[in-house]
Amino acid sequence: MRDLVEIGMGREARRTYQLDDIDIVPSRRTRSSKEVSTAWQLDAYRFDIPVLAHPTDALVSPEFAIELGRQGGLGVINGEGLWARHSDVQAKLDQLIHIAETDLDPDAPIAFLQELHSAPIRPDLLAAAVGQVRDSGVTVAVRVSPQNARSLTPALVASGLDLLVIQGTIISAEHVAHGEDEPLNLKTFIAELDVPVIAGGVSDHRTALHLMRTGAAGVIVGYGSVEGGTTTGEVLGIGVPMATAIADAAAARRDYLDETGGRYVHVIADGDITTSGALAKAIACGADAAVLGA
Repeated sequence: MRDLVEIGMGREARRTYQLDDIDIVPSRRTRSSKEVSTAWQLDAYRFDIPVLAHPTDALVSPEFAIELGRQGGLGVINGEGLWARHSDVQAKLDQLIHIAETDLDPDAPIAFLQELHSAPIRPDLLAAAVGQVRDSGVTVAVRVSPQNARSLTPALVASGLDLLVIQGTIISAEHVAHGEDEPLNLKTFIAELDVPVIAGGVSDHRTALHLMRTGAAGVIVGYGSVEGGTTTGEVLGIGVPMATAIADAAAARRDYLDETGGRYVHVIADGDITTSGALAKAIACGADAAVLGA
């Protein structure tokens, strides 16, 4: 039964919970850590730890993705970030650091970053980054936005992509945009691909179930870390109570399992998981893995 409260005449709200609001209580039987595996498998790809790196330029370079892959996790490259726009990214980052350290104008680094991201996306540079990670022998994952998925995915697949992450600030079941190009039809798009797709983020049972029905191999729950600078709540007024959202997505997975006769879709938590305890809580709520590093 849902816990509903009245927030004013004619307005009801559902009581929800963040990960900080809950605790794990040991049961009668505990198990030695030597008997527990942290490994998980998404489609044909197995990982030793249930950790994905947030696809941000500040964190995931091709070198970082390689090293995290060797440590058992999954580094996700931002397919619309600096490695897709510039051939000399490290030099640009060194220049950014110099500006931040020497320019008295606090907005100067932001203006320089905006300039860097205004450069056009070059599929050849993105393919080179994918190839660098692929040649190391670890699993290659790239994040694209729903707006650019159609244009970028063919080159990514041709360059040896293993996992495609389609992630936006908000992905809804139905998107209305009069006067714009036809919205991405995820079900058709995923069906035509030969690589598994992770899609998100979502925050409720209905949207999670919709994304599962598109054929996605994994669904991202949440919109990133508030502590890490995500402004979804401040700008749009949209918040994600992670404990409740993960549990709802896990319930959608159970419904989808019954609906399809056994097709399992992974639930991946992305929001304010900054400690190992929060990661354990997310898994206890039903997540298979978590996005860290925002």
